[in-house]
Amino acid sequence: MKTARLVIGIVSIVLFVLVSLQSCAAGVGNALAENGEVSGSAGFLLALCMLVAGIVGIVCRKNKVGSIVAGCFYAFGGLIGITNVGSYADLQIWSVLSFIFAVVFIATGILQKNSKPKQED
Repeated sequence: MKTARLVIGIVSIVLFVLVSLQSCAAGVGNALAENGEVSGSAGFLLALCMLVAGIVGIVCRKNKVGSIVAGCFYAFGGLIGITNVGSYADLQIWSVLSFIFAVVFIATGILQKNSKPKQED
């Protein structure tokens, strides 16, 4: 599952660009409409959480604790996004995807065996 976590990390870094651009556009739309929604800002926070989780997931893909930390960032970002869905409806899709990534990282992190350090003679 180390390869899967690497792929998910790379995908989430690429998704950071897409989600942040959409969120900025939604934030500008919310500001111009003066509707009081924060879905654009929440989407940008979700994108930042996906970026951090993707980087941590890539760097710590062989580490049990690193996988769980990355999963927590995915879950936190998904929670921010899903609670603030408004006119930016794609935020719901990105939040659910972030929750799926969180489940993968946390489950594989919990199931991963601790590697024993090599002993030198």
